[in-house]
Amino acid sequence: QVQLVESGGGLVQAGGSLRLSCAPSGRTFSTYAMGWFRQAPGKEREFVARISRSGTTTYYADSVKGRFTISRDNAKNMVNLQMANLKPEDTAVYYCAASPTVILTSPPDYWGQGTQVTVSS
Repeated sequence: QVQLVESGGGLVQAGGSLRLSCAPSGRTFSTYAMGWFRQAPGKEREFVARISRSGTTTYYADSVKGRFTISRDNAKNMVNLQMANLKPEDTAVYYCAASPTVILTSPPDYWGQGTQVTVSS
C-alpha cells in the first residue's frame, strides 16, 4: 500500500509558476511509476504527465507540453511537477498517482488527496 501526499498548490497569476510535490510513503518509491492528473470544476479528471519508474521516460498531455516538467528524485522519495506559464484553464485540483509498474497504468493504482491550483487572469 502506498500513501501519496501532495503539496505546493496555491493561487498564482496567469503567466506565473508553481511547483507541486508528491511524497509517497514507504521505502519502495523507486519501484513505482508516477504521474499527475487534474480535475477542473464540472469536468472529468484528466491526465497531465507521467514519469517512468527509472525517471528516464516522461510523457505529457498536449495541453501542458512545453510548460510543465515532471521529475523524480528516488533518493529523496519525491516526484515534482514544475508548472510554468500557467493559464486560467490550468485551474484544477491536481492529483499525484502511482503504479507499481515500469510505466504508469491506466487507471493508476494509488491516488493522493489532491492539491488546489488556481490561476487568476
